[in-house]
Amino acid sequence: MVPSDLKYTSEHEWVRVEGDRATVGITDYAQKELGDVVYVDLPAVGEKIKAKAEMGSVESVKAVSDIYAPLTGEIMAVNEELQFNPELVNQDPYGKGWIAEIEIANPEELQKLLTAEEYRKLIGE
Repeated sequence: MVPSDLKYTSEHEWVRVEGDRATVGITDYAQKELGDVVYVDLPAVGEKIKAKAEMGSVESVKAVSDIYAPLTGEIMAVNEELQFNPELVNQDPYGKGWIAEIEIANPEELQKLLTAEEYRKLIGE
């Protein structure tokens, strides 16, 4: 499942852009590879982040994987619900399993993200 209205990173994050904000999560492919998610380390609201820098992690029964910022900006919101229900990342990766919302500092960075078609090729779909 690779929604065509989103942008993607080669590290398996998805990005939904609305105005000057971007909602970020991990892809359906990534959550399947991880297995059952048991903990999500969220970034701090107000934290300034740079594109490609680590902004948190997802821990599953198999492994711990870093979450990388797809864009430079400031963390405006995090999905607090994941502290109590990390399995939302598995159940609804593009909806209730979102990780963070970023205020976009450099809109030109959006051009470096993958389209759904490019991401499908990356994961071999």
